[in-house]
Formats: sequence, C-alpha cells, structure tokens
Amino acid sequence: MSKRSIPAGAIVRGTDKGYVHGDLKPGSERPVEKVEKTYPYMRPRDAATLILVRMKGRTPEVLMGCRAAAHAFMPNRYVFPGGRVDRADAHVPIATPLDRYVDARLQKAATALRARALAVAAVRETFEESGLMLAKPLKGGTPEKDYGEHWKGFLDTGMGPALDCLDLIARAVTPPGRPRRFNARFFMARAEDATGEIRHSSEMGDIRWVRLDEARELPLPTITGLILGEIGRLVKEPPDRKKQRKIPLFTTVHRKHLMLEE
Repeated sequence: MSKRSIPAGAIVRGTDKGYVHGDLKPGSERPVEKVEKTYPYMRPRDAATLILVRMKGRTPEVLMGCRAAAHAFMPNRYVFPGGRVDRADAHVPIATPLDRYVDARLQKAATALRARALAVAAVRETFEESGLMLAKPLKGGTPEKDYGEHWKGFLDTGMGPALDCLDLIARAVTPPGRPRRFNARFFMARAEDATGEIRHSSEMGDIRWVRLDEARELPLPTITGLILGEIGRLVKEPPDRKKQRKIPLFTTVHRKHLMLEE
C-alpha cells in the first residue's frame, strides 16, 4: 500500500491499532479514542453505514475513503461510506424490502418505518459518497415524484434501493463528549450487487478498495478498527442468512465503554 495515497494531515492511529472483534467478549470494555476537548451532551442521531466487500482471489477487500479535513467529526480518517438519516429516507420507493431477519434486528432499537429509513440511508449515502448503487429495477419504473438531488442518477434511471442485499452486522453509539454523536447501524453487502463507477465526492476522497488485512494500517477511528475485525470474522465464517443471530453493540453504560450483544 502506498503511503503517499494517505492525505497530508491524516491522524496516526493510537493504542487501538490491531484491535479485532475477537479480542472482546460481550460485556467487556472496549477501547475509545481520546479527545482533547469534551463537548456538551447531545442526543445521538440515527446514521447508517454500508460496507461493500469483494473477494480478490481468496483475499477480501472493502471499500473505504478518507473523510474531508473540514469535517468536525472524524476528519482525515478512513471510513466506510455512510451518514445520518434524512427525513425523506423513510418514503423513498424501494426495489426490494429488507430480509425479515435483518428487519427484526433493526427493530430491536427502531420502529418499522425507521428501520426502513436506516437501510435506505445506507444505500443513499454510499451512492452520494462513492457513486456506487446497491439497486434493482423499480417495479413501477421511474417515480414521478422528485426525491431531491441526492437521488439524481439513481431513482430517475428507474432503479431503487435493493434492501434485500443488506445484512446488519453491528450497531455503535458514539460516546458522550464528542462534537457529534450517532446511533450508527453498520450494514454489509457484496460488491457484486452494486453497480456504477467509483467517484470521489465533497464528503469523501481517496475512495478505493482496500485489502482487509491492510486496512488497519490506515488512519482509522477506533470503531472502524473494531468493525473491520467483525467483517473478518464474518468473511471467514459466513452466517446462515436463514437464521436469526445477535450482533455486537458498542455503547456507553454508566460511563463505561462496552461491547454488548443485541
């Protein structure tokens, strides 16, 4: 991996380097990044992230990009495409619904409508930030309603979010004292289910496929390092999609940063 591809000013990783999900057991404390300044309490906002995974021979790769330096939250860090839920996400027409087990996992901490919105947000943010569409043809064709600039080149081509391709693999709530707080759901999908050409955006640069075993050498937020470990486990031991399962929940309880199961 070329170090020159890492933007100037990128933050070097700290003590979280090398952490994998397997190092933690449900109920155990997890590593958290140190912050120089603490901020007033704010309620976490719903957000969604999509991890696209592809195999190069026997080597798994994930799509990642670097957040712009101007961001207040995790600037100059490599992350997966994602962002907060918009109001319209609950009403955007979809091509296929969520898998029933994925939907049930989402509804442990969200209403049915919010669960749908979270899944749509993951697809939308990935399209906005990378140009890739997790999509299938809409049964009714191109919708007459205009759903905004975010969907230009997506819905107007007669395609809609393919939510059945999504698997929910984790949830994480940003600890208190951060400049932004999110209640983030992490979805995973196969790269072959996505279409389009990768492009950079104002939100994210240096978007590329990264080998899973090399991704840890990038400047990462702590939670991204933990999610990489979970991805590695799932790639090595694919879950039975026809059975329900629990997922890791990274959260703060009584000022302790824990990994639980949900």
